[in-house]
Amino acid sequence: MSVLDAPVGAAPGRAAGENLVPVFVRLKLTLLRNGLRQSAGRRAAYITSVVVTLLCAAGLLLGLTALHGHAHAASLVVLLAGVAAVGWAVMPLFFPSGDETLDPSRLVMLPLRPRPLVSALLVSSLVGIGPLFTLCLAAGSVFAVARGAAGAVFAVVAAPLALLVCVALARAVATANTRLLTSRKGRDLAVLSGLVIAVGFQVVNFGAQRLGRAGGLSALDPAADVVRWLPPASAIGAVDSASRGSYGQASVQLLLSVAALAALLWLWQRSLVKLMTAPDGSTLAAAGPGREKAGKGGAGRSALAALLPQGRTGTVMGRSLRYIARDPKTKAAWTTALAIGLIVPVLNALQGTGSVYFACFAAWMLGIQMYNQFGQDTSAFWMVALTISSPRDAYLELRARALALLLITLPYTILVTVVTAAMLDDWAALPEVMGLSLALLGGMLATGAVASANFPYSIPQDGAFKNVAPGQAGLAWISIFGGMVSAGLLCAPLIAVTIWLHVADHEQWLWLLLPVGAGYGALIAWAGLRAAAPRTADRLPEILAAVSKG
Repeated sequence: MSVLDAPVGAAPGRAAGENLVPVFVRLKLTLLRNGLRQSAGRRAAYITSVVVTLLCAAGLLLGLTALHGHAHAASLVVLLAGVAAVGWAVMPLFFPSGDETLDPSRLVMLPLRPRPLVSALLVSSLVGIGPLFTLCLAAGSVFAVARGAAGAVFAVVAAPLALLVCVALARAVATANTRLLTSRKGRDLAVLSGLVIAVGFQVVNFGAQRLGRAGGLSALDPAADVVRWLPPASAIGAVDSASRGSYGQASVQLLLSVAALAALLWLWQRSLVKLMTAPDGSTLAAAGPGREKAGKGGAGRSALAALLPQGRTGTVMGRSLRYIARDPKTKAAWTTALAIGLIVPVLNALQGTGSVYFACFAAWMLGIQMYNQFGQDTSAFWMVALTISSPRDAYLELRARALALLLITLPYTILVTVVTAAMLDDWAALPEVMGLSLALLGGMLATGAVASANFPYSIPQDGAFKNVAPGQAGLAWISIFGGMVSAGLLCAPLIAVTIWLHVADHEQWLWLLLPVGAGYGALIAWAGLRAAAPRTADRLPEILAAVSKG
């Protein structure tokens, strides 16, 4: 189904104007239907997401409806509208593959004018789970603050206007960044969405706890007083202003959202024209700066090699570090671990309810990166397997990978522990916590090496959120969670000694836990690598088959 199917002799304006909107709506529905036909798993995932979204939307709608008449309901709904707008703005950057119609470059060869194309894309964008959820949010928000006839009139306009602003914002951002999102940098950005989601959950949790201690929704008033003038939250604020009799203020707030919608549509149209008429980098010949950049990259690699040991150890360490810097999924896993490892102890310290022991969370998060070491190689592991002919070779391979991890994890663990102790002003607990963190890090390296040899699994390269190949989810669970439990058991003696020193009132000896923990962590890491080496050498064919499955 295409605009090109219009009857011969039909006016181009009519084909592009009158028929374009229903064509694009049917196209959106066809893409959705054909996508669901691909596999039963995809249908099950989509149906599950629809059910969960509808349940969340219904609960949100009921909750906002229950706020009707609350003195500070306007502050909450205005901020919710602002958060929804931010979500719509960043969604195309982190989920570019979620909707194939987000790539207007597919329409470059069709005889379509920008203005009717914008209208058709805007209407087709209203078909989906996200717009339905946003509409429920907007409807519940305006109902929570609407009072009287004037409030009802403004509410009828404000709810769909807020939805249109959100959708237009997402479309404008997606179109302006289409070439970025279809490049390798864009795929890296999409993979890093896990970091944004994880950090976002921590920030929301922190905000909810602060709100609970503040004594209610009144704590939101200062922020809401600013956000209510920012589209599309200004449309929701207009309903509240009209309900309070401030008709002039309500009109200005509503006009701000209307102006924002018009500006977004104009920017969207300009981006479409530029996208469909301007050449991109793939049509231009490579020039000197590219070669110069390549030369600089080679110099950077030489500098890195000079800092690493000679022989196999330095080669493997360099390869592992390049994985961290270049492979999108490895980079995403490390970035998320580094961020969450710091956020959890810091946020708990800011709340005044934290403990220095939360710093051990950093060692735990970073130690997970030792698990499934061969899975990140994917099918290229066969080149590594060719260099392993004995347990000695396997030990050197695993040891070099562990040393590459320690280049980052060791200083980072020390940094997080010192920062947490400084924020809580509990320097006396620093030696024992540092010792426990180093012991835990050693335990994670040991069990990670053993798990990599016994439970390898493939990491698919397609899809930002596909981290396990089909049929290998059980291996991943056994590898990670079984290894983490084993690491905790390995650290149990040191934990018992720490508890005994506190209970027996021998706190003057707690500083000994730092050297003991460091030595104990190094010992169990060495033992784990030694235990994993012969297993790795014996299971090379099985490991290669497992990591190449995706």
